[in-house]
Amino acid sequence: MASISVHNSLRPGAAVPFVPREEGKVSWYACGPTTYDLSHLGHARNYVSTDIIRRILMHHFGFKLNFVIIIKARRKRLLELEKEKPYTAEQIRELVFKAFQAYAGSNLPLLGEGLDEHNYLERKDAKYGGVLAGGTLSGEGKPGDGEAKIKMHLSNMNSAAKSLRENTGFDGAEEILLPYLDSLYKETIDTSDQTMFTDLTQAMEQAFTDDMDALNVLRPDAVTRVTEYVPQIVAFVEQVIQKGFAYEANGSVYFDIAAFEKAGNTYARLRPESKNDKALQEEGEGSLSKSLEGKKRSGDFALWKKSKPGEPYWPSPWGAGRPGWHIECSVMASDKLGEQMDIHSGGIDLAFPHHDNELAQSEAYFHDCSKGEHTWVNYFLHMGHLSIAGSKMSKSLKNFQTIQDALATTYTARNMRIVFLMGRWNDGVEISPDMRKQADNWESTVDNFFTNVKAKLAEAGPNGIKDLSLEEGSGKSILDELEQAKKDLDTALCNSFNTPVAMQVILTLVRDANIYMNDKSAEPSLQALETVARWVTKVAGIFGLDAGARPPYDGLGWTSAAAAANLDPKTATKPYAEAYAKVKADVEALSSSGERDVEKLAMPYLRATSRLRDELRAIVSTLQPTTKQAVLALSDRIRDYDLTELGVQLDDQIDKPSLIKFVPAAKLIAARDEKAAQMAEKARAKEEARKAKEKAEAEKWEKAKQPPQELFKGDAKYQEWDAEGLPTKLADGSEVPKSQAKKLKKEWERQKKLHEEYLVKFGSA
Repeated sequence: MASISVHNSLRPGAAVPFVPREEGKVSWYACGPTTYDLSHLGHARNYVSTDIIRRILMHHFGFKLNFVIIIKARRKRLLELEKEKPYTAEQIRELVFKAFQAYAGSNLPLLGEGLDEHNYLERKDAKYGGVLAGGTLSGEGKPGDGEAKIKMHLSNMNSAAKSLRENTGFDGAEEILLPYLDSLYKETIDTSDQTMFTDLTQAMEQAFTDDMDALNVLRPDAVTRVTEYVPQIVAFVEQVIQKGFAYEANGSVYFDIAAFEKAGNTYARLRPESKNDKALQEEGEGSLSKSLEGKKRSGDFALWKKSKPGEPYWPSPWGAGRPGWHIECSVMASDKLGEQMDIHSGGIDLAFPHHDNELAQSEAYFHDCSKGEHTWVNYFLHMGHLSIAGSKMSKSLKNFQTIQDALATTYTARNMRIVFLMGRWNDGVEISPDMRKQADNWESTVDNFFTNVKAKLAEAGPNGIKDLSLEEGSGKSILDELEQAKKDLDTALCNSFNTPVAMQVILTLVRDANIYMNDKSAEPSLQALETVARWVTKVAGIFGLDAGARPPYDGLGWTSAAAAANLDPKTATKPYAEAYAKVKADVEALSSSGERDVEKLAMPYLRATSRLRDELRAIVSTLQPTTKQAVLALSDRIRDYDLTELGVQLDDQIDKPSLIKFVPAAKLIAARDEKAAQMAEKARAKEEARKAKEKAEAEKWEKAKQPPQELFKGDAKYQEWDAEGLPTKLADGSEVPKSQAKKLKKEWERQKKLHEEYLVKFGSA
């Protein structure tokens, strides 16, 4: 197997050799989505890039993968409950207005007091105009995520202000209403029924699955869900406590980082420089960070959190509570893949604290002081950010386009995947007009190449694509380039799945093939071009660029829509049949022109029938054996029966359409019957010869059974024999004459040779 290197976040720097725990197999866990809203292009970047690497490992390098993904659940239900209440239009407007002011006070304090939907626009431009124009809040440096958040909050306020001005109720005000309703009602909601949290999650999970299918992302081998794993999570936390790496405080359980490190373990192996970053720690804990009383140290993170009124809860030894964010992944991944896995992947923004905390609590769970530090993950693959205008695309910043919207407006699944293939999976990608143009050019170049090669092959027919020798023929030069491209592609993929280089290898080969195909000074080898096109098709299939293709990707070009939809032949060919019927009707109209020559009137029909038969014969070499026989039988029937009985003879020609001749039907039928009789006689003679040969063969082997020593023993002409069974005396007691003995010896030797052949063939007499 090829020597693969991969960029491993656990060992920053150059790519390191990839050596799975078990030869030929790879265990892989990927962080799944938090299903509370529709997936966006940032998710597409993560999961499509992950899918590309997964496909390369399986279909290029031949690994057998066990790929597991988890689905996390989050709550976004209060707004749905609020919409069910019998509010009047005025009450809804008052609720939205209060939420509008509360949101501004919390997130955009420069807008000041006394804010309403009428003075909002003026204050927004005065206080945040610089940020909206691309500057920073302070007026210095470059804008970052802080400015992106301001733009996000202003966008939410824009929608809410418009809703208030146009009196559209809840529509347009959802984002400002959610935090306001949460502050009003969260602690009064009965959360004993978890379905109020999971119903929306299930719908969003299905939407995520639909999005991934639309992007041609392979389904995982196993899917786990947090809501199905709470008992296992509780047991996991209990063991971490028993090993001394966690402690209970006020109904919550926290991971004890100091105890973990004191036992010889490493914390924050992915991002050691972020170990004491309080902002990241708080962001990693999410809503849990708002009430973390009882912790020994600020960096300790929650494994289990006591639930407050309005929050979902499950029973536990420490009281009603819910899992910490990081513990979910550790428990489910360990359940599916065991105490060690080959690959763990996710977005780079999750490296700290989420992935570092995953590693710590998992390695604490499996810790054995007699064996030293435990390794839970061998290779950590982090997918780079997808950026827009310098800021990471994310739901929290609201600077995103949903996958559904992107596929409906600006992308196809193939085009989006090409964009991601043109960037390194572990580098940040900023979608720019230039990148989109490069992706479009790559796709159109490959698409045109497929189209042109298929057209030339169809035009040439089977006889036009058979070169006597590709080694020395006109196709040798392009085939040499193909072999080099194969080596270059393998080198690129071995180098940490370097798809930008791989895409360039394909593009260069296709451009060279186009030059070769269009060279007027020499006749190009269609067989060589077909070989190149099939290899490009295979690589495109491996990269997931053809949603209709399936391994081993041995087709030519993109899968047709009819093939991808698995249409029955009649449905698939219906549009072509309708076009033929229209042309036929137009030809029939010519008969009204006054022409009385039947042959001239019939010729358009005969040409169409003959051309259809020629096309069937042209593709017959590419068909499966059973289909091939059926097509050949149909071709013969058209010539020997359908047209013969009309008095039409078809003469097959090499590299030309069949020649159409009008011959009296009786003459053609007589010739057909005579040919059939000759063939029947030939078949009869052949069968008789076969039977005679079989009989002679059977007699030969029957004779061969007899050992040479017994050849003459039963002959009454002799009364004595030597040790080899050769006669020495005749029946009258006289010696066998020398001349006769010589003949007997030759006959004995022939029998000896024949018997030896028998023993070799059949084993024993």
